[in-house]
Amino acid sequence: MKHKLNFIDSELVKIKENNLHRKLQYGKAHGAHITIKNKKLINLCSNDYLGIPITKIQTNQLQSSSRLVSGNDESYKKLEKILAKHKSQQSSLIYPTGYMANLGSISAIAKKGDLILSDELNHASIIESCKLSGAKISIYKHNDMKDLFQKIKKQGKNKFIITEGVFSMDGDFSSLKEITEISQKTNAITIVDDAHGDFVIGKEGKGTPEYFKVTKKIDLYISSLSKGLGSFGGYVASQNNVIDACINKSKAFIYTSALPSFLVEHSIKRIQSNREIQKKKLENNIEKISNGLKLIGYEINSKTQIIPIIVGKEKTAIEFGKFLFKNGIFAQPIRYPTVPKNQARLRISVTAWLTNADIEKSLKIFEKGYKKFF
Repeated sequence: MKHKLNFIDSELVKIKENNLHRKLQYGKAHGAHITIKNKKLINLCSNDYLGIPITKIQTNQLQSSSRLVSGNDESYKKLEKILAKHKSQQSSLIYPTGYMANLGSISAIAKKGDLILSDELNHASIIESCKLSGAKISIYKHNDMKDLFQKIKKQGKNKFIITEGVFSMDGDFSSLKEITEISQKTNAITIVDDAHGDFVIGKEGKGTPEYFKVTKKIDLYISSLSKGLGSFGGYVASQNNVIDACINKSKAFIYTSALPSFLVEHSIKRIQSNREIQKKKLENNIEKISNGLKLIGYEINSKTQIIPIIVGKEKTAIEFGKFLFKNGIFAQPIRYPTVPKNQARLRISVTAWLTNADIEKSLKIFEKGYKKFF
């Protein structure tokens, strides 16, 4: 008898035929390295950008309910106050993940009859949250301000411009200065997902808007505690009524268990640590790796810690990834649908964990890779 779920097999066959099949890699990350199948590799896939020294975590503080029931530990209040100040906003609200922060906040304030202008390279969580809102969605070409200005003329009761601060796959900056100018001219609400810029970019790590000196022109910040800060969770920061609306309308906040309080305490410790030392280490490492890759011959346009090496074909990206693994580098190939078809890449994530020796070894291997694959 044919099993009812056998149709999935044919879908998996197509995924494999198109070189898009993915498998989980099980490993143990430790600082600049990761051990997979007893093989120690330089880890160029980590989002722990600042590499803040590891602190002991007290794991005896657990929650067993949503924050609106009994999971609202006092530590949340302390962290949310810190995060609101960090973003120069009235209030903030912590979510279990950055993905949920996007899903919950955007769908809580945008609704049917509104117009959302979303950059075509925005993260999947932004795309999904826009759909959940019920608003009309207009996708503008990546960082194309002429296209944005034309499309924002469409009708909408409330208009929202949504962009990432640092784009997660290309590592380039959003045109925030121009976006905020357009939002002011058109009375649009500006939302920035700064997951990859927060704690890393700008003065005191205040993020991409601070870097472009438009901090006060952003209406809603969405970010992560899991990347630059190296902790766990996500958060939003805005004026009081927006946060109140999220508490009362955001399903991703209401209908899920709270983060364990020990993770909240961990984030507080990390925010209060001397992040500036780590930030300078990261900036130096970015410069060394970017310049080194350019000297080899790679086309590098990113100015951030996310450095994509565009390979093109998905099969070639897989082969390049295997070559790097064999030679002691862990850098995962990124393929469709995360990036457009035939724009597969090796996405390098630079961290402050990397030593000069790690960087020198990595560049030597990438030089061999350049001769082999380009």
